[in-house]
Amino acid sequence: MHTPEQSQLGKVSAYADQYDPSLLFPLPREPKRREIGITGSVPFMGADMWTAFELSWLNPRGKPQVAIAHITVPADSTHIVESKSFKLYLNSFNNSRFDNADAVRDAIRRDVSAAVWHGGPVQTTVGVRVLEPVMFDVEHIQPLEGLLLDRLDVECSVYQPDPGLLHSAQGEQPVTEMLVSHLLKSNCLVTGQPDWGSLQISYTGPQIDQAGLLQYIVSFRNHNEFHEQCVERIYMDIMARCKPTRLSVYARYTRRGGLDINPWRTSHPQLPPGNVRTARQ
Repeated sequence: MHTPEQSQLGKVSAYADQYDPSLLFPLPREPKRREIGITGSVPFMGADMWTAFELSWLNPRGKPQVAIAHITVPADSTHIVESKSFKLYLNSFNNSRFDNADAVRDAIRRDVSAAVWHGGPVQTTVGVRVLEPVMFDVEHIQPLEGLLLDRLDVECSVYQPDPGLLHSAQGEQPVTEMLVSHLLKSNCLVTGQPDWGSLQISYTGPQIDQAGLLQYIVSFRNHNEFHEQCVERIYMDIMARCKPTRLSVYARYTRRGGLDINPWRTSHPQLPPGNVRTARQ
């Protein structure tokens, strides 16, 4: 089984500049999901939405091309891809010739799909969009929609995830709310490097105590876990402690190495949130 410690994270790495899909390093979702009580089928839907800002290749005449890629990995895939390996993989396009952007898109879709279903048949292919410079003006920056929790003047003293901070008004009339915080921070599971993010929580159910929710978000500050795993932990903790009838948790993390990862988990079928970056991204 692939483990984070076996990846290239935290190690000196040679940067290949010839196309090499073997650079992708899959990590199984199951071990970390087991930690938060998920066994068997997952109790949510969603996706991990990646943005690659440093994509380049050569056209048939050897002229460099640049683009931005959006990659959408389904949450029910068996594996994630370790982000440094994704960076090394994308760098391998740099001196490789492709007929056009569609050929690059098809290669990424094929290779990443195989990685996230590592060791088994591809059940759902990943989504890939390659935006060439003529399309860069569609890449808007806008804030996450919702009521800002950060306005609350709360005391924070817990910096490891503590679901006991979560409370809701059980027995009262349900509400529907969308709440946002920019105070999410966690650390890389292997290197300990900080990961900064903004979090949007949408729910219907007993009203969640906003001060406790903000303290809970802050409690991830010294926690070591990958982006996707943090969002699933948050989802499961809110569902268990606050008992909403509907819940969506969406995080937009700042980029590292030209990549950002934006996990989204939801209890019910709906269109995914727009992949629109925040100012910090």
